[in-house]
Amino acid sequence: MSSTLEHLKKHTIVVGDTGDFESMKQYLPVDSTTNPSLILSACKLPQYSHLLDAAIQYAKKQKTLDEQVETAVERICVLFGCEILKVVPGRVSTEVDAKYSFSINKQVETARRLVAMYEELGVSKERILIKLSSTWEGIKAGEILESKHGIHCNLTLMFSLYQAVACAEAKITLISPFVGRVLDWYTAKHGKKEFSRQDDPGVKLVTSIYNYYKAHDYKTQIMGASFRNVNQILGLTGCDLLTIAPSLLEELSKMSEVPTVCLSVEKAKSPSVQHSHRPDHPLTEEEFRWYMNEDEMASDKLAEGIRRFAKDSTILADLIKSRIQQK
Repeated sequence: MSSTLEHLKKHTIVVGDTGDFESMKQYLPVDSTTNPSLILSACKLPQYSHLLDAAIQYAKKQKTLDEQVETAVERICVLFGCEILKVVPGRVSTEVDAKYSFSINKQVETARRLVAMYEELGVSKERILIKLSSTWEGIKAGEILESKHGIHCNLTLMFSLYQAVACAEAKITLISPFVGRVLDWYTAKHGKKEFSRQDDPGVKLVTSIYNYYKAHDYKTQIMGASFRNVNQILGLTGCDLLTIAPSLLEELSKMSEVPTVCLSVEKAKSPSVQHSHRPDHPLTEEEFRWYMNEDEMASDKLAEGIRRFAKDSTILADLIKSRIQQK
């Protein structure tokens, strides 16, 4: 009998959401995503200490301690990415430090360095997605990377349809709307903890983005992310991609439910589907910032997400700094 995970794979590309590449082998995901928090967790595992040592050794060519630390942080992300690409046949997402979320130039420069490191290690940029925060500056950096440098981007920390609209208009390769963190906000704000699959606020956000993209024939791929439970995952069956943590992949692999296809191009193009935005002109920076300001949940979670990723990047940098000073 086929598992729920196997049924899901018939309708959606399943992506492994972890830096611990050993843990994903049994689930055979197509792609993999990482973020600073996941890389930090993996770096603390003894089986990956050799990668940390290799990153530090590589960074020693830099003159100052700060330069060595920054280079080692970027290198460790790339080394984990290379190991992950030995497990998955598709792409890996590697994130630019969230502290650069409000600088177009810094994000472009960092992304190009990361891709150069991958290529130096024999990995084609076609197998890399550079993750950027879905700020206005992140989206504009992504547009430059895609159009001028042929670097594919994954715009993350997405909590609003308007972030998605701006990404589609910028011809970004892929976006990652966060399902679980949307639910977290509504639970904390309104106290309601139980939702049906289709009423879950995170599921509703991704559904609205999916329907909007398909109705207007945008090519940008949608990858649901940040899941709290299997119901959220199954409520998005049919989405282009879903990135799922190993614990939830395991749960799905032990289930036998045949999921209903919830998202499809045919449904999205149905006259009965209502869209809250009409693309009569490209979204301006002024409009983007206003819509984000008016969306309390999106504003809160974007800012919080940037802080959390930046904090974990700093902890990773401090870990590497102490290792460098010990040697």
